[in-house]
Amino acid sequence: MSPSFVHRITKYDPGDRDEHGHYTGAEEAVSDHGPVEAAYLAAIAAFAEASGIDRLEIREPEVTGFVHFGVEPSDEGHGLGGLFPPDLAGYHDGAEVSLPVALELVRAMLRDQGAWCRLEAGGVFTVHVGWDQYVYVASDRLCADAVARTRELGLFPEPMTTSPYAAEMEEPDVMEAADEGFWARVRTALASRKAVLLEEDYVRNAARFHRLTPENLDAVRTGLSPRALLTVWPDLNPDVGAVLATLPEEGSAEFVWEAQDGTIRHAIVDDTEYQELATMVADALAACALPMYLDERHPLLCAALPDSDGVLSARW
Repeated sequence: MSPSFVHRITKYDPGDRDEHGHYTGAEEAVSDHGPVEAAYLAAIAAFAEASGIDRLEIREPEVTGFVHFGVEPSDEGHGLGGLFPPDLAGYHDGAEVSLPVALELVRAMLRDQGAWCRLEAGGVFTVHVGWDQYVYVASDRLCADAVARTRELGLFPEPMTTSPYAAEMEEPDVMEAADEGFWARVRTALASRKAVLLEEDYVRNAARFHRLTPENLDAVRTGLSPRALLTVWPDLNPDVGAVLATLPEEGSAEFVWEAQDGTIRHAIVDDTEYQELATMVADALAACALPMYLDERHPLLCAALPDSDGVLSARW
């Protein structure tokens, strides 16, 4: 359950809203990368301190994907440079970070640099960054001093019933845990197919692919990111030309191929990029094309990694 006391924190004066609650003032819907942004971070820190919170859990982390919805241009490192290594190790669902790192994540979200996540401390404290510099802070305490401090900082804390970004507002699509039963089904598939393709979504909009065989299954399984979404597909096709011929005449697809060095690579391409793709994969060993739309995706198996205690905590 979300904490009871929710405030929407913005730089927008409630007096400048119309009868529908829409802001009509002069403030721009982007970060100033300066004193106002700093005020947001100071306000969140005040609420965290009032709630007795110095660490937060990253939930449902995302990075810039095929489509970027931010107002500002996305950053090549998704705004995570200096916080996490290039492979994003440590940036996963359930990872705990210190309050200073959490505030830097908020900064990246305010700047629309690509990364997004919920920041939570159980049912005690949450921070959600929405569109247009709207921030929602929830606590299990009233935090009257933090509310006053936010006003001193020139921002407007407004009580809300709930955050529109609360996890309870969304229904997870994947309810199955990648438990021992799941891995037994993977082994059964391998017994008949010799190899399958495993898609490991370690954060939203970012995936790694593994070509699973009976010999490497245990090693790949050991290296999977916590709480990853796992999707099992039929093996790559050695007839790369035939796979290229199956690409849709219009729209986009995800093309996955095995390079000469044995690495599995992937790219999202649309119909204007097929010729360039064909050149890029001319020496590929095998490939497949995966549909982009959920209702067209029919994998062999799909499940999310549970925690070490067997509990499925990931909300995919």
